[in-house]
Amino acid sequence: MCRIGFILCVLTTLASPVAAGGSFADFTPLTASAATGSLPESAPFALANAAWTQVSIASRATQLAAGEFNTGTWDMLDTNRTGPDAGRYLFTGFETPQAGIQRTDLVAGTTTTIWQSPSPGAQIAFDGSRWTPWGTWLTGEESWRTTSSGVSPYGRLFELPDPMAEAGAAVLLHRNVLARVSHEGLAFDRDNTLYYIDEFNGGSLYKFVSTTPTNGSTFFDAGVNSVLRVGDGSVASGTGSFTWVPFTAPDGSPLPGAIAYTDPNGITSVDGRFTTDLAAFLGTDYMRPEDLEIQTLADGSQRLYVATTTTHQVFMIDLANNIVSEFVSRSTLDAATGLAVGDAFTNPDNIAIDTAGNIFIVEDQPGGVADIWFASDADRDGVADSVARWASLATAGAEPSGLFFDPFDPTRAWIHVQHPTSGDDRLIEFSAVPEPAFLGFVAISGLSFWAWRCSRRRR
Repeated sequence: MCRIGFILCVLTTLASPVAAGGSFADFTPLTASAATGSLPESAPFALANAAWTQVSIASRATQLAAGEFNTGTWDMLDTNRTGPDAGRYLFTGFETPQAGIQRTDLVAGTTTTIWQSPSPGAQIAFDGSRWTPWGTWLTGEESWRTTSSGVSPYGRLFELPDPMAEAGAAVLLHRNVLARVSHEGLAFDRDNTLYYIDEFNGGSLYKFVSTTPTNGSTFFDAGVNSVLRVGDGSVASGTGSFTWVPFTAPDGSPLPGAIAYTDPNGITSVDGRFTTDLAAFLGTDYMRPEDLEIQTLADGSQRLYVATTTTHQVFMIDLANNIVSEFVSRSTLDAATGLAVGDAFTNPDNIAIDTAGNIFIVEDQPGGVADIWFASDADRDGVADSVARWASLATAGAEPSGLFFDPFDPTRAWIHVQHPTSGDDRLIEFSAVPEPAFLGFVAISGLSFWAWRCSRRRR
């Protein structure tokens, strides 16, 4: 950010609440959901700390008024985690029959559609949003065939090789080495293994291990797709010890007996959903697995968290010890009452993680009644001690989606409000704001440091 000019860098840094040390984990739980329509769409969340602020930094109505292609239903978020301007941009896809991709410049305050599907149905329902370790961006289609004899061109993973391309110049590449599924969550571990899901009642959890995991230009040329199997795979929503069952060869081709499928565009792919229903490749079924997030512990080990909407659960997958356990369910204590949370916790969808490793869970409920929960796991044993209502959406007809905590600033986060009754999707920025007097003190005392930091980065 500093290279765009010394003065702009200093002013932008001082305007950010990062210097103040606010925390999104410091709050008193909300005791009830916000009433539908009780808050303006420009500030639509009831927040569990009165010191936090929210502001709408993009809206679909504004984009359309400016002549931007924008079909709405803004979904998952990620930032450019690497590169000289790391953290400056947010990327999201449109979860619609005519999908698109937009980029928000947090410095310039602009949102631009950088890629659009050429026609309805050409690309459909973009959902996941993940920056790659080599500086590109991934999304996938949340749509796949529901019968083994069905015909569908969807279920594809796409890579945007140049996320900084100007509108109209961006190129989107289908990465066919990944099995076809209904995509949502995408997550990389420290070894650049890519985890993904099939968002379906009876969908499974998958991983892709590239033959060249440290080479972005060849990462998707070849590799092994595997499905997670707990025990013998016969028990749905299984917990306990698991194995990864490969169903493609190292070159990405289907193993003997796996199902290959040629779509209406003439592209042959491995069918992840129906291959992993076969006995030889059986994966454990979960009930609408949705989002994925990686947590790194103090000892360096990593865990994968996944929400399953239909069964109102969040699972923890211990990647070091190959164990699946239940992290949150309706039996988890509600911190506001001390009792089981019950049906107050409904349809968990998105998973978010802050810089301290805390897990946040976003509901997908119909009719504009949806909460965001903070899952407390103080001892990091992989079982939540309690959940607490952290925020609640009031916008009619909408759901919150894509909660994302700034990896460079622990006091800033963003979330989408998608498909409201008004049709005006929003991008909301949350700030954990300090007392004004303290902020002023920090801004003055930190000026010389930030001036030095910017000047160093300009050299």
